[in-house]
Amino acid sequence: QKAKVEHLSLAPSTQHPAPHLVGRETELAQLHGWLEKARSGERQVVFITGEPGIGKTSLVETFLLGVRKWELGSEDRINQKAKIKHQKSKIETDPRSLTPEPWISRGQCVEQYGAGEAYLPVLEALGRLGREMENGALPTLLRQHAPTWLVHLPSLIDPPEREELHRQLAGTGQERMLRELAQALEILTAERPLVLWLEDLHWSDQATLALLAALARRPEPARLMILATYRPGDVLAREHRLREAHQELQLHGYCQELALGFLSEEHIAEYLAVRFPVGATGRSPLQRLARLIHQRTEGNPLFMVNVMDHLVTQGVIVRRDGHWELTGKMEDVPAVTPPTIRQFLEQQLDRLSSADQRLLEVASVAGAEFSAAAVAAGVGAPTAEVEEQCETLVRRGQFLQTQGSEEWPDGTIATRYGFFHALYQEVLYERAPVGRKVELHRRIGERHESAYGDQAGAIATVLAMHFERGREYPRAVYYLEEAGKTALRRNAHHEAIGHLTRGRELLQTLADTPERAQRELSLQLTLGTALMATRGFASPEAAQAYNRARELCRQVNDSRQLGPVLWGLRTYYNGRAEFSIARELAEQLLALAQRLEEPALLVEAHRALGNTLWFQGEAVAAHEHFAQGSALYDVRQHRSLALLYENDPGVGCLSFAAVALWNLGCPDRARHSMQEALQLAQDVAHPGSQAMSLALSAALHLNRREVQTVRDHVEALTALARKQGFSGWLATGTIYRGWALAQHGQAEEGVQEIRLGLMTLHATGIELNRPRYLMMLAEACAQAGKPAEGLTALSESLAVMERTGGRLYEVELYRLQGELALQQESQKSKVKNRNRPPTPDPRPPRRGRSLFLQSNRDCR
Repeated sequence: QKAKVEHLSLAPSTQHPAPHLVGRETELAQLHGWLEKARSGERQVVFITGEPGIGKTSLVETFLLGVRKWELGSEDRINQKAKIKHQKSKIETDPRSLTPEPWISRGQCVEQYGAGEAYLPVLEALGRLGREMENGALPTLLRQHAPTWLVHLPSLIDPPEREELHRQLAGTGQERMLRELAQALEILTAERPLVLWLEDLHWSDQATLALLAALARRPEPARLMILATYRPGDVLAREHRLREAHQELQLHGYCQELALGFLSEEHIAEYLAVRFPVGATGRSPLQRLARLIHQRTEGNPLFMVNVMDHLVTQGVIVRRDGHWELTGKMEDVPAVTPPTIRQFLEQQLDRLSSADQRLLEVASVAGAEFSAAAVAAGVGAPTAEVEEQCETLVRRGQFLQTQGSEEWPDGTIATRYGFFHALYQEVLYERAPVGRKVELHRRIGERHESAYGDQAGAIATVLAMHFERGREYPRAVYYLEEAGKTALRRNAHHEAIGHLTRGRELLQTLADTPERAQRELSLQLTLGTALMATRGFASPEAAQAYNRARELCRQVNDSRQLGPVLWGLRTYYNGRAEFSIARELAEQLLALAQRLEEPALLVEAHRALGNTLWFQGEAVAAHEHFAQGSALYDVRQHRSLALLYENDPGVGCLSFAAVALWNLGCPDRARHSMQEALQLAQDVAHPGSQAMSLALSAALHLNRREVQTVRDHVEALTALARKQGFSGWLATGTIYRGWALAQHGQAEEGVQEIRLGLMTLHATGIELNRPRYLMMLAEACAQAGKPAEGLTALSESLAVMERTGGRLYEVELYRLQGELALQQESQKSKVKNRNRPPTPDPRPPRRGRSLFLQSNRDCR
C-alpha cells in the first residue's frame, strides 16, 4: 500500500517522506513485464482485483508513476545532472527506452448512476486523452475511423458537426461502435503505446464490458494496455456480469489477473521503516509495532496507513531529537483502534468540527468526485467559502484531494475535489440521516439542472439519480427517459431498457393524473423502440409497450402520439406475418394521417399499408400506395423520419414500388425505380435505408435471374450489415448469398448458408418473408440434387402461407414444387433402371447404328 501520507495524515504539522509502496514488488514487476509486451504490439488486458482498501489504486498509480518520462522540474542541479546521466545510460543499455512515453488515460465507473451510463469510463478516458493530445489529433482520428464515438464527446467537436453526425449515424448498431473504437485504438497506438485505466468496474455498465471483451479478443496487433480494477465481493453481491465476462476472457487466455492480498508483518515493518526513519542511530523501536499493527489491521493497507496517522495525531508516536518514539506502552496501542476500518473512519469523522462534517456529508451526496459549486448548493453557502473549506481539508491531508476545475454551461467555474478512497464517501453517505440525504439530493439536482439549462440532457443520468433519491419522481422519470434516449444513441440498449424500465416503475408511485399518463406514453414509446432494436421487431415485449401506449393515447386523447404507436404495432404484426392485423393497423394509421393532414405521417402510412398489401399479394393496390407516398415525400422535410421509423420512407416507397412493378409485369420500370431507391439511400446517408434498398435490389435481380448482380448487392449488404451491426440484415444477406452460391455451382455450401440465415431470423420470432426464403432453400436443394429436402422446405412454405395469408409467392411456389417433384421422380426412375437387369435385344446387332437414331429410340 502506497504510503500517501501527505494526503492521508490527520496531523497537519508532520513532515512526511515521499510516497512508498511496500509488499507489491512482484506485482509491479508483472505489470512492467506486461507493458513491455504491449509495447511490442501484443495487447494486454489486466484485471487488478481485491477488497476495499487493499491497494488497487495505489498499485496502479505507482506503476504509472514509474512508466512516465523523467521530467526536469525545480530540483537542484545535482539531481538534474543525475537524471540526465541516468537517461543517457538507459538509452545506451536499452534501445527500447527510445520508445515514446505511453499515453495514459483514466476513466472511473460511478456507483450512484443506477442502471449505468453507457460507456461512462471509456468516454471519460477518451475525453481526457483528447485534451492531452495536441492539435486536435484525437478528434481527427475519431472523425475518420470512429465517428460513432466522436458524436458522444461534445467537448471535442462543435455543435453543428455533432448534429450532422447524429443524423448520419442514426440506426447504427453496437457492433459498429465496438469495431470502430478497436480499429481507432490500433491506429492510435501504431507509434505510441496507450495505457487505459478503468477504475471500479464492479459499478460498470454492460456496454463497457462488451467493449472490454471486444478489445481483448481482437487478434490484430495493438500497443494497448488496459488496467481494470474491481472488488470481487461487490461483483458477487450484485450478481454483476463482470464476473462472467472476466472468467470467459481468462478461460481463453485473453486477459491477465493480479489478485492483491493483505500485507505481511514484514511488509508492515518495511512501511514503518520508511514512514518513521531514524537515520544512523540504529533500528527504531517502532519496528516492534509491526506485529501489533498486523494483528489489528490484518494487513489491510488502507487500514494500516490510517491507524498510523491516527497514532501520530493522538501523540502516541512522536518525533523527538530527530527520531520517532512510542510514548505509551506497546500493549496499549491496539486499544486505540476499532476492529474495522469503517468504524475507524467514523471515529476520525467524529473528531472533525461540525462544519467540516456537514461539508463532507454534502460532498458524499454529490459523489465520489464533485464540484465545489454542487456542494455549495447543498450547504447553502457561497462557492468560494466551500472551496476555502475544502482546501483546508486538502492541506491538512484529510479525506479530500484536488481534481482540477470544472466549468458549467451557465458560466459557473469551480474546483473539483475527490475523496481519497471510495470507502470514505461510502461511510459518509451511509451515516447521513435519510431525510437529510433526500433534501441534499434535491438541492444538488436542482443546481445542476439550473446550471445546464437546455443542455441538461447531457447529464441526464446524474440528474435522474439525484431526483430519484431526492424523491422528485416526476423529474426523475423525465431524466430517466432522457438517459434512455442517450443510451439508445450510443447503441447501449441494455442500459436504455434499464433506465426506461426504472422510469416506468417510478411512475407507479405518482397519482393517476393526465400528466402522469402523458409522461408514461412518451416513455412507453421510447421503450418500444429500444426493445425492437435489441430484441427484434417481432418482440412480444415491444408489442406490450406499444399496446400500453395505445391505451394511454385513448386515455389522454392524444392523436398525434397515436401515429408512432400504430406504426410500432403494425411493424410488430407485419414482422410476425400476421398480415390481417397488420393491414387493419396500417389502414388506421392512414386514416389518422389523413385526418390530421400531416404530410410526414401520410408518407409513412402509405408506405406501411403498401408494404402489408404487397406481402398479401395485392401488387396493384400496393403500388398505388407506394406511388402516393413517393409523390408526398420531400427529402428536405422528411429525411429526419428515418430516426423515428427505422428507415427513410422515400427509400422504402421507391424500393417496394420496384418489386411491386416486377409483379405487375413491368421489369424496366422496376429496375428504374430500384436505381432511384439506391441513389436516394446514398443521398440521405442513412445506413438502415441503405441496407433495405440493397436487400430489395437483390430480391429484384434474383427475380430477373441476374445471379452476378445479386451477388454484388449481397456483398455490399453484408459489408454494411457487419459494419453497422445489423444482425437481421446480415441474416438476410446470408440467405441471398447462399442462393447465389448454389447458382454458381456451390450448391452444398449454398444450402448451408441459407439454413444458417433462416435459423438466425427464426430465433428472433420474425416470420416475414419466410415463404420466399424457404423457396430459395428449395431451389438450392434442387441445384444440390436433393429434391426431397427441397419439397420439405416447400411444404413448410405452403404451411406458412396458409397460416398467414401472405400469398405473394404462391404461384412461384407451386411452379417450383412441380419442378422438384419431376426431379425426384426422375431420380427414382434412374435408381429403378440401375437396379433392373438389362433386357436382351432379340434383334441382331447392326453395324453403323447412328447415335441420333439411338437417341430417338431412347426418347420414344
